Amino acid sequence: MMRKLDALRSELERSVIGRKSEFDLMIIAMIQQGHVLLESVPGSGKTLMAKSFAGAIAGQFRRMQFTPDVLPSDVTGIRFFNPRDQDFVLRIGPIHTNILLADEINRATPRTQSSLLEAMEEKQVTIDGETVKLPNPFMVIATQNPVESQQGTFPLPAAQLDRFLFRIEIGYPDLDEEKKILADFGKNPGKVMADSIVSLEDVMRWSKEVKEIAVHEDIQAYIVHIVRATREHHSIEIGLSSRAALAILQAAQGMSFLEGRNFTNPDDVKAVLPHIAGHRIVLTPEGMLTREVGEVMEEIVSSVPAPVEAVMK
Repeated sequence: MMRKLDALRSELERSVIGRKSEFDLMIIAMIQQGHVLLESVPGSGKTLMAKSFAGAIAGQFRRMQFTPDVLPSDVTGIRFFNPRDQDFVLRIGPIHTNILLADEINRATPRTQSSLLEAMEEKQVTIDGETVKLPNPFMVIATQNPVESQQGTFPLPAAQLDRFLFRIEIGYPDLDEEKKILADFGKNPGKVMADSIVSLEDVMRWSKEVKEIAVHEDIQAYIVHIVRATREHHSIEIGLSSRAALAILQAAQGMSFLEGRNFTNPDDVKAVLPHIAGHRIVLTPEGMLTREVGEVMEEIVSSVPAPVEAVMK
């Protein structure tokens, strides 16, 4: 199992330079049946990352370019009248896939954005009263450009953001990585995509195995104390919910799984926390003037004692 998982990580690292930690989070989301929001400035490789990730999984992949004129039925599907057969026919939309790339999701209207809510939470869509189950596994990888928040975009509401296990903010590559990007492009300007490494059966097997990762009661208490501290902090208006606490637990399990351990530790929690809390916490108006969510979360984590000798095996 670990050999194939390591092969997947190596292939993704080869396909997109300098995104190892981001791809690890995407793998965790995949095996925990979660979704990912990639956020960065234009030209940082968000779409390439999503396409490479999907290419490494031997499943069905579809991409939708979200714009203000995209309708909910363009995403989920529609029932239309076929005059030849004199009957209504159900046509499933592009959401019926294993991995859906929702490119520039914040360019779609709130009505269209909401068409993803049922699919992301319940792995199904309702079309004209008929419920259609989605393939298993099903994962949404969405992208957005934060610098365009005031230019024809519609910010994602809290209910939509909460459906994403991770929001991954993609920074600029470091000096050596950027040099390698240019060198590799000169040798192969066609951009080599990731080869198919794992099957859907592998993904489903990992999804079962990750649930067997032990989470000691001290780790569970640690997560609960952090979550409750966000609700009591003077700079936070809306803290983390119980759903967020479950997301932290699942993500920590996934991090342990990637590291080949059968138990979680406090470092797993700390590693995934910024990508779970950043898009769920809302600062107070006063807090927004002087603080960043990441800064507040660091303060909270440093104030909550971590279990130092929990035997988590």
